[in-house]
Amino acid sequence: MTIKILCDSASDLNQETLDKLSIQSLPLKVIINTEEYEDGQSITPKEVYERLRDGETIKTAQVSPQAFRETFTEYAQKGQPFIYFAFSSELSGTYQTAKMIENEVKEEYKDAQFAVIDTKAASLGYGLIVLRAAELAKENGSYEEIMQLGAYHAEHMEHIFTVDDLEYLQRGGRVSRTAAFVGGMLKIKPLLHMEDGRLIPLEKIRGSKKVLKRMIEVMDERGTDLKNQRIAISHGDDYERAEQLGEMIKDQYGIDDIHIDYVGATIGAHSGPGTIALFFLNAAYK
Repeated sequence: MTIKILCDSASDLNQETLDKLSIQSLPLKVIINTEEYEDGQSITPKEVYERLRDGETIKTAQVSPQAFRETFTEYAQKGQPFIYFAFSSELSGTYQTAKMIENEVKEEYKDAQFAVIDTKAASLGYGLIVLRAAELAKENGSYEEIMQLGAYHAEHMEHIFTVDDLEYLQRGGRVSRTAAFVGGMLKIKPLLHMEDGRLIPLEKIRGSKKVLKRMIEVMDERGTDLKNQRIAISHGDDYERAEQLGEMIKDQYGIDDIHIDYVGATIGAHSGPGTIALFFLNAAYK
């Protein structure tokens, strides 16, 4: 039986990609004023960025226990093996909730075969892990093979990103109010990455023009076998700059397989408009 692949909306995979590979995505919640939306379903990333630009405060919430219980139980009842790849446990409580429900469902359905995996990844870094796992599942890869591939990609996925305005990270407690103010005054663009699922400042770069060039330099320093892997770029409603970065990478490395999409509402609410993120593996998978 083909293994079913599950993820949540923080993977930033668009609906066309999800449908093509039969991936089920559970939506996180987006809260504006007192209204609650389902990420990617009842509100689009573009709408979220427009409302952020209008000065609205946007909050997010994890996938509900009920959604996990209903989904996991449905597959357990059918005897359908599945793997749920989760948004980084350092950035959301979604993984911990899923683990709790996993234990409950396995108590009731002793023979159910499924796992909940912490990818320690976000946005299309997370999306690339899910994408590759789903491709292997479609090729009739075994449960163990998909688990192994997913774990390898999660361990070796690099996230290099920058934000256009430090204010949004400051709101989420990622940088201090003073740093955000000074950064804005001096046109400083932060370069950040992920370490063990957490957002970590990497460098400060003065001037937006230098940022994309430096992102490629970091990819060159950290990446392995870049020409033969899929690269991803996500953006906070700035497709033009994302495409510019993609063209620079194509020119330098001859890479054709570059997946470009939005930073979704869940992450975009905290990173803000103008975010540009680059994802690649730092080790070749054979």
